[in-house]
Amino acid sequence: MSVTPFITEDFLLYNKTAISLYHNFAKAQPIIDYHCHLSPKDIAQDRQFTTITQIWIEGDHYKYRAMRANGISEKYITGDASDFEKFEKWAQTLPHTLRNPLYHWSHLELKRYFGIDLLLNKDTAQEVFDTCNELLKKPEFSVKNLLRRMNVKVVGTTDDPTDDLQFHQKIRDDQFEILVLPSFRPDKATEIEKGQLFVNWVQKLESAVGFAIKEYTDFIKAIALRHDFFHEMGCRISDHGHIKFYASTYTESEIETIFKKGLNVSELSTIEIEKFKSAVLFEIALMNHKRSWAQQFHVGAIRNNNSKMMQLLGPDQGFDSIGDLNMADNMSGFFDKLNSANGLAKTIVYNLNPGDSEVFASMAANFNDDLIPGKMQYGAAWWFLDQKDGMEKQLNVLSNFGLLSRFVGMVTDSRSFLSFPRHEYFRRILSNILANEVENGQLPNDINLIGELVRNICSGNAQRYFNFSEKQ
Repeated sequence: MSVTPFITEDFLLYNKTAISLYHNFAKAQPIIDYHCHLSPKDIAQDRQFTTITQIWIEGDHYKYRAMRANGISEKYITGDASDFEKFEKWAQTLPHTLRNPLYHWSHLELKRYFGIDLLLNKDTAQEVFDTCNELLKKPEFSVKNLLRRMNVKVVGTTDDPTDDLQFHQKIRDDQFEILVLPSFRPDKATEIEKGQLFVNWVQKLESAVGFAIKEYTDFIKAIALRHDFFHEMGCRISDHGHIKFYASTYTESEIETIFKKGLNVSELSTIEIEKFKSAVLFEIALMNHKRSWAQQFHVGAIRNNNSKMMQLLGPDQGFDSIGDLNMADNMSGFFDKLNSANGLAKTIVYNLNPGDSEVFASMAANFNDDLIPGKMQYGAAWWFLDQKDGMEKQLNVLSNFGLLSRFVGMVTDSRSFLSFPRHEYFRRILSNILANEVENGQLPNDINLIGELVRNICSGNAQRYFNFSEKQ
């Protein structure tokens, strides 16, 4: 039976200019995915997934949230149901996601990786499941080959400073042609409020550097050594995920006292916690500047809201949401202190609350300089904003408050090896926005001028901004 494809060649492209921009300038550009949560181990071992459930559904909190909203039992989400039972429940849920980005993403992924044009639902679940699983057995569906298939050139993983990066080393030793680089994610270094969990992390840090950490100066020295190690391993980006920016004033003696209280799991005040976070983030930001790294700040998520499910399943299972805090004051103070110390690195800021978009874009622009074009970046639409409406707004806000021409483009921010069509999704949206303004006379009818803008946003700007090279 013939099937009329939902995902056509001109999906989301609504006029001839959009079609030309996408197919002639955007489509063939390599993917520079500078921020994701893919497993370096899976890449190093060139994992071959057994079922579509394992590679597509497991660990995907976007799908988890949709299934819960559809009344699916947790047994079929994170529980002990079989792979087919879990896939079937997702297939039953997908038709209910109409107008949710999952509907577009899912069908793009089925088409691009598996050549499937069927709409996934309860009636097609078995056929799609069987077709995908047969294909996954083939060598061309190993993890490395999936990356090659999508024309990925750079993957930036997310790694704790205590990680030995053994799988990154193996990837380098194997001379895999796609750059797979670690990113320095030192959030746990700031989480002194977590008591024993913080102490446990400090002990892991001690093991990684080979000396005891008794003083705050020891602590910062140890983090700096790990920063050096990550640089040697090709890292050029740090990444920070916090509810807000921190810019409290403090003295070194205050931080030393707070640090020792933390090691003793003593009770800390909110003021002490914020002073400590401010101090540690400032020191790490100076390290980033010294090494000419870029730094990313993903700010505004309230995590693990459902305490009952947190106890049952742990973090990152789909129970996080958008926060609502005053971002401007601390953001200004943090960047101003770094800038005044001549220690402000290339910086990308991402907001989660859509009400903060203009705040983030306008604040970042205060701290550009004449050394690096596009130094301060208002980053791609992130997490809950990572959908058509959110991408369009991000592009419009960036255009209004900065230079769209310097934008370093899209990232997947994903744990799934099937998520790379999100770059295609973004590129189609970008092409269509620009094309509409060309057709309306708001932009020049110069396809090469606009096309070069598209090409740079898709890959060229990121390549230059991060200084990625094969020598890393």
